[in-house]
Amino acid sequence: MLTSLGLILLFGLLFANLFQRLRLPPIIGMLVAGVFIGPVAFNLLDSQTLAVSADLRRIALIVILLKAGLTLNLSDLKKVGRPAILLAFLPASFELLAYYLFAPILLGINQIEALLMGAVLAAVSPAVVVPRMVHMIENGIGTEKQIPQIILAGASCDDIFVLVLFSTFTSMAQGHAVSVFSFLQIPISIFLGLAIGALLGLVLAKVWKWLTKRQKHMTGTYKVILLLALSFMLMGIENSLQGHVPFSGLLAVVSMAAALKLKSPQGLIANLSDQMGKVWQAAEIVLFVLVGAAVDVRYTLEAGLMAVILIFGALLIRTFGVILSLQGTSLTVKEKLFCVIAYLPKATVQAAIGSVPLSLGLESGPIILAVAVLGILITAPLGAIGIDYSYKKLL
Repeated sequence: MLTSLGLILLFGLLFANLFQRLRLPPIIGMLVAGVFIGPVAFNLLDSQTLAVSADLRRIALIVILLKAGLTLNLSDLKKVGRPAILLAFLPASFELLAYYLFAPILLGINQIEALLMGAVLAAVSPAVVVPRMVHMIENGIGTEKQIPQIILAGASCDDIFVLVLFSTFTSMAQGHAVSVFSFLQIPISIFLGLAIGALLGLVLAKVWKWLTKRQKHMTGTYKVILLLALSFMLMGIENSLQGHVPFSGLLAVVSMAAALKLKSPQGLIANLSDQMGKVWQAAEIVLFVLVGAAVDVRYTLEAGLMAVILIFGALLIRTFGVILSLQGTSLTVKEKLFCVIAYLPKATVQAAIGSVPLSLGLESGPIILAVAVLGILITAPLGAIGIDYSYKKLL
């Protein structure tokens, strides 16, 4: 496993630098590196690493969400509450509707299977979007109208909405009954995640103040370790409560960091954010190389041209959901176009759940996985390149 982690970091760094020299986003190089050393190509990663790949990807995602929370300004977020809330579910709903309407026609699957496919494909990738929005916030780009804050908040909740729907549609595809509670899980999960995370962040801020008054200091490194430990425990709580109480661990992580920022000195938060950024540099490589390794390019051959048409058609319809979410705001046409681009990429969620229908033995499993893989290969580079090359011109 140690050799595999070494290869992940080495090839991820090498390909990232290579693609950067080609004036392409480094994450595309990391994805390519994952395919290169993964099971599809040279198969250099051992089975132990692949077995814990999902956990390693989740750890990397926790790191960037902590940094996002430490960057978020809650007073700014209050000003843009409505569009952020709408972005959490409207674009995904529009894309889901597109798959429901057109997947049966183009791919010959039934409507329940089409809903399941839509739930796999509809989630935006926080791993692609969040670090870019954090960079923009730190550099004051688009912050006058809180554009990166809107996208960051919306994208963080978007995944919860889609994952709950995925669970519901999976039950339907297996022939199980679906209750009203299945859909109530969405607001409950968001509320509990925000509330518990915020409470933990406030308690942590008070503890640090208490220690400071008694001249008992914790180094910045210890504080980062403590934040990571609490974040891992929040994710563990989500796993423990699964099937009993809906709770979003990822949203709790963001909420904890944002509450901590609200009640802590700016110098402390700046130091924590800087250290978390350094941790992210390694975590980012692990995350995207493993996403690439999870992508089985062979499945794209099964999807064919109709799947490509379906993906682009669904993205076009998703665009209307983004624009509708931003109606009534002061954003210009260029700024709205940037939000549309920022909501294109898919990667982590699709890599995590794309193979679930296949593993459950569903008839539509192979085609859903094929479209999920194709969705990653098309939209992750498209979204990353789009954001990186447009934000200076559009904002």
